[in-house]
Amino acid sequence: MDTQSALAALAALGQETRLEVFRLLVRAGEDGLPAGEIALRLGAVQNTASAHLKILTQAGLIRPEREGRSVRYFADMTGFRDLLAFLMEDCCNGAPEMCRPVIDAVVCDGTPKPAS
Repeated sequence: MDTQSALAALAALGQETRLEVFRLLVRAGEDGLPAGEIALRLGAVQNTASAHLKILTQAGLIRPEREGRSVRYFADMTGFRDLLAFLMEDCCNGAPEMCRPVIDAVVCDGTPKPAS
């Protein structure tokens, strides 16, 4: 990931509704969610939700899949992984134990993480 792509992803996540959409899709996992259901869960107007989904898609954080007349969205975990890797590529300065808490916090091991 380059700097411009990272900035686009961070800007996309820097807006409350888009952050909520991304987290909702992460929770939905491999099933994803239809666009209408995303809007419904967020209490957003359909065209407003569509604008947020477009920004997140362009930032490489979510991906759409057409299902007939509707579109289902999924968190793009590769895009998210690339963003995390970009942010941490110079981490630790030779002391990997400094990064371990961050890595442990993002590893999906099946145990619930405390709410923040």
